[in-house]
Amino acid sequence: MKRCEEQDNFITIIRNGSQEPFKGPEKWFTRDVIVENLFPENNLFPYSGSLVKFQPGARTAWHTHPIGQRLIITKGVGWVQQWGEPIEEVREGDVVWFPAGVKHWHGATPTSSMSHIALSGVYESQAAVWMG
Repeated sequence: MKRCEEQDNFITIIRNGSQEPFKGPEKWFTRDVIVENLFPENNLFPYSGSLVKFQPGARTAWHTHPIGQRLIITKGVGWVQQWGEPIEEVREGDVVWFPAGVKHWHGATPTSSMSHIALSGVYESQAAVWMG
């Protein structure tokens, strides 16, 4: 049975390739970043998922999340940084948790690409608050 909306009594399959990848907007990312939305939030689960691919030297702008964010590093080597703290290196298989409201950025190192799955809590239709 095919359903358009997720419900608690039916499985939902979002087919690989059914979501069009897009270039990360320049106001939120530096250099070349490709975002593939994996699934949106819904009434039952207030979080979304994306696969984000950073080319060497690419990163996010400083930002926060209203409910927090978990990253699963799937490929390469990257950096994460919380405001006022040192840069931390992350590698394939590492999992990073950013608590709600914590100002941070994440991306690839200057010499390595990095990909991660981002699971972001959504509150009042907002998954991130971007700083300039």
